[in-house]
Amino acid sequence: MKETLKIQRLIIANMAIVVGLFMIVVAPFLIQTSLERVLTALTQVAEENPTYGSGILLFSYLFPLYRGLIFIAGITLLWLARPIYEGKEWSFPVGLLAAAFPSTGGVFMFMPYISFVDGFPLPMILSFVGLIFFWTFILLRKVDKWLKWGQFMALTFAGMLSTHALIVGTGNLRMLLTRTGKPFYDGLGWWVLAWSQPIQWICVILLFIAIYQLAARKFAGWWLALISVTSLAAIDIPMQIIRLTMTESASWDYSYGLPVIIGLFFVLLSPKFKEALLGEST
Repeated sequence: MKETLKIQRLIIANMAIVVGLFMIVVAPFLIQTSLERVLTALTQVAEENPTYGSGILLFSYLFPLYRGLIFIAGITLLWLARPIYEGKEWSFPVGLLAAAFPSTGGVFMFMPYISFVDGFPLPMILSFVGLIFFWTFILLRKVDKWLKWGQFMALTFAGMLSTHALIVGTGNLRMLLTRTGKPFYDGLGWWVLAWSQPIQWICVILLFIAIYQLAARKFAGWWLALISVTSLAAIDIPMQIIRLTMTESASWDYSYGLPVIIGLFFVLLSPKFKEALLGEST
């Protein structure tokens, strides 16, 4: 960070203050409003199709949980503004992790809008604000171009993949909570859902840790990202085949993350990008 021009550090520091205040003051109300709209729509849908009733329970807990993460991340960015301006290298991974929560959380909270809610998706505002800071922090730093673009792609793909895994894991749990024959699992279709669900959420946690560690150029971050993306590929591809061939579901949900999985594999395993991402840690 010391090599980054003072004016660029000032821009990033000021953005940290603005984005941090947004996450503390504005984001909680946007999330609550979004939650009320999602719950209202889901309540109406559940009257005709009770299997969607579990979504009401899940979103009632997950939206506030993400709001808490975003709020704490906003506090973090406020305290981080001065170290960023002073060029403290440790501020980079901390700042990126803080910005990852609204970036990924906004997309997760946007997904119910696609199926249930009409009107402008408020959670996308959260995602855009987080991404603007996330990308600006990466691109304004004065570092080697291979490191800059390696971090840009690897960290962006890791964030996107964590969002997809959280969405898929939540969808798995929603269906499991209202499955026929509960508490038993009637057939392969239900078995694999119970198999997939915890893997998805575990990988979400690992990917957030990987974002921090990769930004800090730690080998542990590269390793965690590789383990996570491999695990998701190993569960999502068979899940997609099973759901299409052995159940009545025609959903392609598991395949939507494949382009991101391929992209993350490419960045992690490309020798040039790997060397740049890890530096002396290699």
